Amino acid sequence: MTLLMILFCTFGLLSEIAVAQNKTLINSTPIQPYLDQAIQKMTEFSLENGMKFIILENHEAPVVSFVTYVDVGGVDEPDGKTGLAHFLEHLAFKGTTLIGTKNYQLEKPLLERLDELDKKIQVFEEKGKPDEVSELKTKFDATEVLATRIVEQNELGRIVEQAGGVDLNATTSTEATRYFYSFPANKLELWMSLESERFLDPVWREFHKEKNVILEERRLRVDNSPIGQMLEKFIGTAYTLHPYRRPVIGYNQDIRNLTRKDIKDFFVTHYIPEKITIAIVGDVSPNNVKELAKVYFGRYQSTLQPKGELEINMEPKQEQRKKVILKLKSQPWYLEGYHRPSINHPDDPVYNIIGRLLSDGRTSRLYKSLVEEQKLALTAKGFSGYPGNKYPNLMLFYVLTAPGQSVDKVASALSKEINLLKTELVSKIELERVKTQARAELLRALDSNMGMAQKLLEYEVKTGSWRNLFKQIDALEAVTANDVLRVSQTTFTPDNCTVGKLLPQDGY
Repeated sequence: MTLLMILFCTFGLLSEIAVAQNKTLINSTPIQPYLDQAIQKMTEFSLENGMKFIILENHEAPVVSFVTYVDVGGVDEPDGKTGLAHFLEHLAFKGTTLIGTKNYQLEKPLLERLDELDKKIQVFEEKGKPDEVSELKTKFDATEVLATRIVEQNELGRIVEQAGGVDLNATTSTEATRYFYSFPANKLELWMSLESERFLDPVWREFHKEKNVILEERRLRVDNSPIGQMLEKFIGTAYTLHPYRRPVIGYNQDIRNLTRKDIKDFFVTHYIPEKITIAIVGDVSPNNVKELAKVYFGRYQSTLQPKGELEINMEPKQEQRKKVILKLKSQPWYLEGYHRPSINHPDDPVYNIIGRLLSDGRTSRLYKSLVEEQKLALTAKGFSGYPGNKYPNLMLFYVLTAPGQSVDKVASALSKEINLLKTELVSKIELERVKTQARAELLRALDSNMGMAQKLLEYEVKTGSWRNLFKQIDALEAVTANDVLRVSQTTFTPDNCTVGKLLPQDGY
């Protein structure tokens, strides 16, 4: 299927073109008219409380995808309480006073009792009184058994599944929390009811069990993962002030110390109408969506205050090269990161192109040189926007060395490829190839209701308007070889570089 056909499928316009298309036609046919038709199918509105909705009609199939985008992530957590946003995402699936419980009136005092016992356990642990701790844990376990008997496990998920819903899930990043799933078109009102209730009437049940789940998740991702440990150390070195320096999942001790009150306070501060944007893409009527949104989400009370944001400490300009070295039971890895501006900077498309030139697939410079020709690496990739892109971030390169090779050889080879971008203009053929790849990736992201919903929300919240999503193709087309040279020269400097070396322990 050609790029143009993919685009037409996305917006329900396949019937308007001939089935046979070729690459020449893709490159010569203006895409903007079709994007304009998509824009005509968009509707947006805000409720009186400040909650915003973006709707894209697509009547090709009787399905609808929903994404609730909360403008809060790891960067919004206070120091000492990392992991709150991710923890809250887990608990948002636990239900309400009506969903997820057999009898909330019986459950509520048990939940409060668990909180009291947990607090006392922490106090006696700090005082070094094991006998008291043991006695309290016995009481805690007995209370938790009683509370668990009242819980209806995964009731929200069962309701969604029985109504034909699919892909119920959520993600937390440095700067956003997203909740999403898809329903048959005739279940629009059910989605309105379920989604509004779980944030209007949440119950943070099974908090202590979920804490253990998250701690195990951290062990798998970080503590027992050499590259996970390396990435945590690396980003904590590259950043000194900005909260990008902290892991989204949270530090181990912070997670252990979090309480249900911490979750509630964070929720009350950040899960406010003004910070929630919802995308609905599929077989819906905008007027129907608007009327139902007023009924269900109009119940949220506006805070009439700033968006509950902490003051974000901006990262000062890096003045000297930084280095992280870890020795663990692992194959050698090499990391190299450079500070770059946010998604809203005019040079963002240039960084996109640079990342693709160096590491987009088997035709990229890093793969051809380090993997195929020199056989120094098993993997050699890079990308912009680490660990997020709402604020100034990193262009990160990472290389897994091949057996018998060293990170120093890899570092030298990577440096040579980066320096070429600083000293030689990219050829017209190579530049056009990566632009074609960039267009294809963008259009593939729009090739589903869910993909479209996710992208619309990202651009709406981060750039101020979902319309900027449809300007990306023109922005990429406008990038020149001189732009690549200029940005490479200003970005890839020794003082702006952070290096990470993951070396094998002796005997590994």
